[in-house]
Amino acid sequence: MRSVVAVCAIATVGLLAGCRQDMQDQPKFIPQRGTDFYADGRSARPQVENTVARGQLHDDAYFYTGLVNGKEGNAMPFPVTMQVLARGQERFNIFCTPCHSRVGNGAGMIVERGYRPAGNYHTARLMNAPLGHFFAVMTHGYGAMPEYASQVSPQDRWAIVAYIKALQLSQSAKPSDAPAGARIESLASIAESQGLPANFTNQWTLPPTAVYGTPNNQDNGIPPELPPSANGKYPAAQSAPAQPNASASTNKHASPNKQ
Repeated sequence: MRSVVAVCAIATVGLLAGCRQDMQDQPKFIPQRGTDFYADGRSARPQVENTVARGQLHDDAYFYTGLVNGKEGNAMPFPVTMQVLARGQERFNIFCTPCHSRVGNGAGMIVERGYRPAGNYHTARLMNAPLGHFFAVMTHGYGAMPEYASQVSPQDRWAIVAYIKALQLSQSAKPSDAPAGARIESLASIAESQGLPANFTNQWTLPPTAVYGTPNNQDNGIPPELPPSANGKYPAAQSAPAQPNASASTNKHASPNKQ
């Protein structure tokens, strides 16, 4: 009897071992491949009617677009706290500083290596730009700047917007902007205490290696940075000089040969 039980146990173990299926070999639909499981032969199924996928509700339109009635809004969709600013600084330093630099003057390391000059947040145009403008640019890209919607969540994009405004304030702040009793130090004294070079606080300028980053080294319609004297306005486009008529040019060269 014992031998029969042993044989049955061995057979059961063998049967179970034969039914083993590793996770890497599990039944699944591979994206973009057909299947005979459904009548239409498609493995990818359409979204169920009257349902919204997780994370796609977007009931707060301003939070996800930065637009109000199709125009860039000028408000934060949530309160700005020190935690929000700290998160914005972290995300800004990761995604934005390579082009815009840590102070937002558009002279980041990528620009020093020859990439197109990035936007300078401290120009009059961007100092006066609404908050929704920065969010929309991060979402959709602008000029040579690609979109960052796929890398930075809407919450973090707004945190970066808040930090950009803090950067703008930091570069033009006055002692009266600080709370009463706050200790105020000049950037020069801070730089000196940290052993930085004397020219660290000098005006930042774009390096001579900065170019447009396009094959023909032209702006190709991307608005250039304006000087402060322009007051945020671009001069009227000048018409190109008229080209000489081809037939006239031919006759001009041909006339000396006429005798």
